[in-house]
Order: sequence, then structure tokens, then C-alpha cells
Amino acid sequence: MKLRITSLILSVFCAVSLISFTGCGKAKAEVYFLNFKPESAAIYEEIAKKYKEEKGVTVKVVTAAANTYEQTLKSEIAKTNAPTIFQVNGPIGYRSWDDYCLDIKDTNLYSFLADDSLAIKDEKGVYAIPYVVEGYGIIYNNAIMERYFKLPDKKTDIDSMQEVNNFESLKAVVEDMTAHKTELGLEGVFASTSLSSGEDWRWQSHLLNIPLYYEFKDSKENLDPTLALLDSKEILLKYSKNFKNIFDLYTNNSITPKNLLGSKSVADSMAEFALGKVAMVQNGNWSWSQISDIKGNTVKAADIKMMPIYTGIEGEKGQGICIGTENYLAINKNVSEEQRKASIAFLEWLFSSETGKKYVTEKLGFITPFNTFSQDQLPNDPLAREISRYMNDESLTTVPWIFTAFPSDRFKKEVGSGLLSYVQGEKKWDEVEKSITEKWKSERK
Repeated sequence: MKLRITSLILSVFCAVSLISFTGCGKAKAEVYFLNFKPESAAIYEEIAKKYKEEKGVTVKVVTAAANTYEQTLKSEIAKTNAPTIFQVNGPIGYRSWDDYCLDIKDTNLYSFLADDSLAIKDEKGVYAIPYVVEGYGIIYNNAIMERYFKLPDKKTDIDSMQEVNNFESLKAVVEDMTAHKTELGLEGVFASTSLSSGEDWRWQSHLLNIPLYYEFKDSKENLDPTLALLDSKEILLKYSKNFKNIFDLYTNNSITPKNLLGSKSVADSMAEFALGKVAMVQNGNWSWSQISDIKGNTVKAADIKMMPIYTGIEGEKGQGICIGTENYLAINKNVSEEQRKASIAFLEWLFSSETGKKYVTEKLGFITPFNTFSQDQLPNDPLAREISRYMNDESLTTVPWIFTAFPSDRFKKEVGSGLLSYVQGEKKWDEVEKSITEKWKSERK
């Protein structure tokens, strides 16, 4: 009888212990995810519930209020039960939190990256990885391009967009299209280069990104080009000519005269593209809704493609589009080993299991940088698919977003102001170049 009572007590003890223990053994480590995106809070709670059902592991989700993430992270990470998964705001944000970031170079999670250059790393390890990416380049209407290639009197011997793989070929095609714009039913080859105040970010950040990437990609300190740029007290604008090449191509072959570009917005240029008035526009995948939602849109989704922004820099035939993010996940190295492993396992499940990927694609709506997602597991828009195509093309080198290391909004405004003065004939290009380099130096003092 005593033996049976003892067995009964032990059985009850084990049953109660299942709440926080595996069998009568060791407690399962809890994952604590400090979420950056308030708009995704409910979805992450749903994901956590599903993970608990499938794996028996608790994922605590805490979401910082809008514009309070850094403040919340500082408060939470000092607590005994600190976040095990948190976010850093790109290479710059990593510098504030490098003492907390675990090296994840030997994890499956890191191996999932389709392009490992997107990770935040150095020669010693990998400390944060992007979980959602965006990309930009020259968006083009392939139906119009096909009409051009079939022209009997075109002056180029280029017969497809696959042959447009450097600035020389792009310039030749664009200028010949301008000469044939009436036959092609166009008002210009390029949409308006929006230079009104607050609408010039495509040029003062996104376009300038390319010459500065090439200037800093072979840093003497062997740093990530973004970190090298962040450390730089000055820029030489070594590829100023190339910056001018593409900017001139845009404005010389535009739907809008140069003297009117100061009044144009991004919305104007996207409408021009959507209505079929132009063949090309520089922008990113986020502009799909601006195209598809335009009343009277004439561009079919199947005809919307993207190409790299070529500028004439040597070796650019192997250049891809500009892909980046400011959203990176890191694992807290200062929590227990069990929590670190549990946190990595959760993210690996989220980005590789069929259940997790369905949440990421259908509910979070992310374009992910992971090779675990197939083409039919992407957000259902043509530009998202173009981003994925470029990320997974191993023959091309992605251009990272190093504009995140530009010194200030004042610097960007100086660039935009200089470009507007240039197109209006008030400044020569060398004056614009000088104003950009001097403003960088003064902002970094």
C-alpha cells in the first residue's frame, strides 16, 4: 500500500510539473521577443500561440509603442528576465548594442540568408540578420520595351532587356527611345525626377547611395561599407561623374522639362508610369500600390520589371539592384544558453517551417531575405518577386543601403537643393559636388 501511495504522489507531482517542465526533467526555456512593429503585434501573438501548440515552448511577445523601441529596449534589457530576441536598427544601431549581440555564424538561421552580405558582421562573427528587406532600382514597363525592340528603324542593335547590362547600353536605348517616343506612344522615357521639397529622397539618398557604395566598398579598415561610411569624416565623391551620368540621363529624357522638376512629387512620377506615359521610373518595391491603385492604370502586373541603376562604374555588369533594410534581429548573448538556443530555434521555425512561412508571407506580408521561401511564398505583387529574383541570383552583387550612414537630414537636404539648382541652371555640376563634400565634412565635425 505504501508503495502504491508513493507512486500516486509521484505521478501527481509529474503531472503538475508539466506546466513548466518536460516530464519530471528540466524546465523548457522561455523565449522573450521584443517586437519593433506595433502594427504586427497581434500577428506575433498569434504566431507565439501556434508555436506553443506545435513545440511546447512559450514565446513571450512584448511590443514597444511607436517610436519608443530604443527606450523600451534599454529598460527591458536591464531586467532579470531580459529579451532573448531583439532588434537593432541596422549597422548603426548595432554599435549601440554590440555588447548584447550573439555571434550566430554557425546557426541554420544564418545559413538561410540568400545573400549573406546583408548580415551585420565582421571578420570574427555574424551578429544580426535582416528579417524583411526592400529593394529599389529602375522600374520599367516591359511591354513598352518590347515595342521599342521591334522598331524597324531603331538605331541600337539591342534586342532585349537582358542585353541592357551597363550604363552604355542603357543610355543608348533610352536616348533612341526618346527619338522614337511618338511612335512608342510616350511623353518621355523617364518619369519626372521629383525635386520639390521633401520629395527628393530618391536622389539625395537612394541615387547617391550607389557612387558612395563603390567609394567605400573596399575600405582600408576591412569594414562593412556602411560602417566605413559611418566612420568617415569626409567623402571624396570619387564617382561624381557616374552620379552625374545617371542623373543627366533621367532629366534629359524626362516627361517633364528641367525647369519644372522642382514642382514634381513622387506621386506625380508614379502616376506617369502607371498611366503608360513613360517607360521607366526609379523607385522601390513599396511603390507597387502607387502603380496598381492609380485610376486608369494601363500597366499590366506581368509587364512590371526592375533593373539595376547603372552609372558607368567599371565592373557594373555584375551589379544587382539596391537591397536593404533597417530591420535586423539579434539574439541576446547575455541570457542563458538554453534561452539562446530556444530563441534561435523559434526564428528558424518561423522562417523555414511551412506554418511559420505562411504567417510571414500571408499575415506579416514580408519580403524575406531567406532562401527557404520559394517564389510562390512571396507577397503577391510583381515588384516583390523582382526583389526575390535579384536576391537569389548568385551571378550578381547586391548594392547595400549605405545611405543609412549619411550624417544627417541637413546633409540630404543640401544634396537635394544642389541637384535642383543644377537642373535649373543655377549651379554647375562641380559646384554641386563641392557643396556635397563640404556639407558632409561640416556635419561630421
